[in-house]
Amino acid sequence: MNKILLSGFILASSLYAITIKSIKFDGLIHLSPSIAKEIMNIQKGDTLDINVIDQGIQDLYKQKFFKDIEVSENDGNLVITVVEKPVIANIKISGIGNNDKKTVKATLGIKKGEIFDEEKLKLAKRRVEQYYENKGYFNTVVETTTKKLNKSSLSLSLIINRGEKIIIKTVRLCGAKKFNYSDVRSSIANKQAEYLSWMWGFDSGELRINDLQYDPARIKDYYLRHGYLDAKVSNPFLKAYMDSYSAEITYSIKEGEQYHVDKININVPKGLIDVKKVLSDLRLQTGQMFSSKRLRKDIKTVRRDIADLGYAFVRVNPNVKTNKKAHTANITFMVYPGEKVYINDVRISGNTKTIDRVVRREVYLAPGDLYSRTDLQDSKNALKRTGYFEDANIKEIRVSENKIDLLVTVKEARTSSIGGGIGYGSSDGLLLSANLSDGNIFGSGIKTTVSIDRSNSQLSGKISVTNPRVFDSIYSLSGSIYRSNNSYTTYDQDTAGFSLTLGRKFGRKWRGAVGYNLESSKLSNLSSTLNPALYTTDKVLKSAITPSVSFNNTDDYYLPRRGIRASLSTEFAGVGGDEKFLKTRGKFAYFYGLNDKIDYDLILRYRARFDYIIDNGYLPIAEKAYMGGISTVRGYASRSISPKNSSGDLLGGKMMFANSVEADFPLIQRVKLRGALFFDYGMIGENSLNIKRAGTGLSLEWVSPMGPINLIFATPLLTKTGDNTSSFEFTMGRQF
Repeated sequence: MNKILLSGFILASSLYAITIKSIKFDGLIHLSPSIAKEIMNIQKGDTLDINVIDQGIQDLYKQKFFKDIEVSENDGNLVITVVEKPVIANIKISGIGNNDKKTVKATLGIKKGEIFDEEKLKLAKRRVEQYYENKGYFNTVVETTTKKLNKSSLSLSLIINRGEKIIIKTVRLCGAKKFNYSDVRSSIANKQAEYLSWMWGFDSGELRINDLQYDPARIKDYYLRHGYLDAKVSNPFLKAYMDSYSAEITYSIKEGEQYHVDKININVPKGLIDVKKVLSDLRLQTGQMFSSKRLRKDIKTVRRDIADLGYAFVRVNPNVKTNKKAHTANITFMVYPGEKVYINDVRISGNTKTIDRVVRREVYLAPGDLYSRTDLQDSKNALKRTGYFEDANIKEIRVSENKIDLLVTVKEARTSSIGGGIGYGSSDGLLLSANLSDGNIFGSGIKTTVSIDRSNSQLSGKISVTNPRVFDSIYSLSGSIYRSNNSYTTYDQDTAGFSLTLGRKFGRKWRGAVGYNLESSKLSNLSSTLNPALYTTDKVLKSAITPSVSFNNTDDYYLPRRGIRASLSTEFAGVGGDEKFLKTRGKFAYFYGLNDKIDYDLILRYRARFDYIIDNGYLPIAEKAYMGGISTVRGYASRSISPKNSSGDLLGGKMMFANSVEADFPLIQRVKLRGALFFDYGMIGENSLNIKRAGTGLSLEWVSPMGPINLIFATPLLTKTGDNTSSFEFTMGRQF
């Protein structure tokens, strides 16, 4: 601080009183003279006081505008000369990529047009260092330079060397006997580097300093999930080697003993729920190992049963009392219902593409309804089953004692997809198939599909459109047009037609439909080995009505972990036209996730399909049942298994049953990559299921940013001479 006062002024002020006759400021830019006088607390006519002047100079400096201040006096006339700090005309950042520059500029805390201040610059440098430290870069160096542009402005430059990332080489759990690092790895944020740390999907080992303080609690929670209620985990001891930018993390663990459940009770107002029934539904049961994970789910179960009665804000507090000697735990769920709650409003967010009403029609709670937790969960499942959304969540926002708003937040999935398959057959050669579809075109919920199949013997195409909720009603409408030209070993077939289907919802999980199909087909180039009396080369017409019913209560569209998908349809051909037959088809799929039982995300699947066909006058060869391919028995080319004549020609069957069992398991959870071991078994025949084939193998399932991708590696079983096998197939956008 520079205060330069003339000696005569000092001497005079010390000998006698001087009255201020005038006050003049030189160099002021950011303050007006009147404001400056007010800050200095001096006015014309005041008696000159050296202490007041000194304090006034200090008050001016506090405004942080000034680099220097000088005061002089001549016969009661004060002249205050100031040198203001320059303004930052521009800020230049170098040494980092363009992606970081925008974020760093927002982090600085200084902007273009502000007064340059050394203290603020030091703080800005620290903010940049902290920003990169939070991203895992340590020893970041920020150099600054200034360039004077004119008397009142300068250019500020920051040169950033973001330092190096510290890589965790080892994570130690000292004192742990029951578990090791590989057990808790998925629970903690700071992981040790894996062998292929540079590859996407593997642990890089980068130190996340902000998460380090929370990792002990995450490790302890892992122990609590496995019944170790007395487990203690120390704060992490981090040892960093700045010469090699590597680190070791050590935790001190005291595991204690594993606890089991002794008694469970629910303390709830009498008559509100059936306590015995709720207790039987709990994950934790007497004699089982205690698990905090299951306890949390049981809390949700009790809360759900109470909330289904309208008590949205019910509180369920678990009271866990332990017996240190017997290593047992008694659990009492303390229930405080509160008041019944009604829905005030339903709001939609996150749907950048999908129209609001398409989301809203899947929500089973509306303004004025009594709250129900089951309705809320069913709404989430219904949203996921549409296939429009990768995830869906409904947040409850309390607006009064007995009213809430529901905020429905969705994360839209990639509904456009490409599917394909590759195979090889001794007669057809290379088999290719492709399809392009959008399950939510223009966000309307309408699905469109264009598919093409090509091989040495086939060329076919199809365009279809499906509206699952016409005018947001319970009715659906779908239609398709198609054309195909197939060259089989024993005949060629040209087909063209269209279909129209009207459907209706019955409740939340059932749907019925009636479809109509009109199709013309013509056989040509019939093999001499086929019985000419059974086939005609004239153009024939099929006119058919197909009623159907379906059920679906699964919890997700692409990757269900629980629930059933089932359908049954019967096609009546002969409503006019030449073809006369009856074809019944049933499909069934059951999904059972074991995560709650064994604390591992294993999904068991069972799928079955059967066809039964009755000839009522004329049953074309193409309308018969054929087996093989993704939807029946993998390991064989599509439609390559059926009864044959003595010459080896495929004749098709009148009955077929195919089923499969799968065990689906996580491979790399963080990239949503899973694997599935499968076994397929099918039977087909004319009057009995006498032809049997099987296949087994591994499929890789990846929920990629482009949509679900399924790679299938299959080995055929029970093969016979002349079978067409296919060892590899893939799909994209198909349900797992």
